[in-house]
Amino acid sequence: MSTEYVSGDLFVNRFGVEAFAHGCNCQGSMGAGIAKVFRECYPDMCEEYRRLCKSTPRQFNLGDSFLWKADQKLWVFNLGTQEHYWRCRASYQAITESLEAMRRQANEEGIRSIAMPRIGAGYGGLPWNEIRPIVEHVFSDWAGKVYVYEEFVPGQ
Repeated sequence: MSTEYVSGDLFVNRFGVEAFAHGCNCQGSMGAGIAKVFRECYPDMCEEYRRLCKSTPRQFNLGDSFLWKADQKLWVFNLGTQEHYWRCRASYQAITESLEAMRRQANEEGIRSIAMPRIGAGYGGLPWNEIRPIVEHVFSDWAGKVYVYEEFVPGQ
């Protein structure tokens, strides 16, 4: 199986992945949850993400995958999983489309390992037991490995 479910701290990167991924809203806000940590660790990425969301026409939408490439840090897939950021749920269709887009980009870039939290759950407001099969379906025959952090354990 190309998907492994783990506990720990995503940013410790104990599996030595090549890229991180996380779900994002399409309004340019990374103000809560793990997105806030990404904003603090990748301030330039956050600025570009905000620019894409605020541009006319908007360049980051539901179902998109925006890959941030940094020279001295792991790359990050920003997945367009929900339209707004407060009292707004993620969309199953957007989750599916953004994961499919991430898989295509990973293949194009030669990325073979990705770590991510439970996208769409938490601030996304959807039940993880309904999202997990989507992740498994999208990556069922992928040549790489996806580590999904189901439980946050600081420092592990």
